[in-house]
Amino acid sequence: MNILLHGSGNVATHLALAIHKTGHQIVQVYSRTKASAAALGNRLGVPYTHLVDEIMQDADLYIYAVSDDALESLVSLNIAPQAMHVHTAGSVAMDIFKGYKKHYGVLYPLQSLSKDKTVDFQQVPLLLEASDEVVKQALDVLAKEISGQVHHYNTEQRLKIHLAAVFANNFVNHLFHIASDIMESSDIDFNLLKPLIKETIEKISHLSPAEAQTGPAKRNDQKIMKQHMEMLKDQPKLQNLYRELSQMILEQYLHQS
Repeated sequence: MNILLHGSGNVATHLALAIHKTGHQIVQVYSRTKASAAALGNRLGVPYTHLVDEIMQDADLYIYAVSDDALESLVSLNIAPQAMHVHTAGSVAMDIFKGYKKHYGVLYPLQSLSKDKTVDFQQVPLLLEASDEVVKQALDVLAKEISGQVHHYNTEQRLKIHLAAVFANNFVNHLFHIASDIMESSDIDFNLLKPLIKETIEKISHLSPAEAQTGPAKRNDQKIMKQHMEMLKDQPKLQNLYRELSQMILEQYLHQS
């Protein structure tokens, strides 16, 4: 299958490298800036362009691994309307293609991806959605060649999964950043917390998050929580965040007791 890739960012790069190892051919990379198109195109050894007029019209599958805003402007272009077109976004409905393309779908990698961090794509869950059987069969073949975890979900389910992923990944990472700042403010190495973080993540492989919860809010230790609030008195945003999270945990476990 000949594939044209829209995008050159984190998702596009990892997806392209995974596809490149299969028998499928990436025939062109398109990106809005010449430098980014060239960087990924040269890495793959394939043609690239930053000009819409130069986008090839004869690929079998067009993958849009771009920002949500860029996706809206690209799907309306008159590019190979009879071919298959899929986007990689967790937060965009499949029907964004409706009225513009005949065959369309979604290929959403459920993973946090960064260009400079190698990922075993075989371990990345791929969430598929298809407008028809033609797209479903093609995506199944492609997805199963690059990942060992292939799932089918509709748009409503995928939007919920994306919401949950923001809590589980993006917000959690920001909390790591807050913890790092607290440590560094007292000249303490953040690495000291990494065994705790690792154990926190590993624990939910064996326990539900509800069962794995520990800490002063769960045991309603008001003395410790007041001490922490006092330590955050000069940082009202963090103090409010601490208060809200503690209250949510407290209410959950008081209700269960």
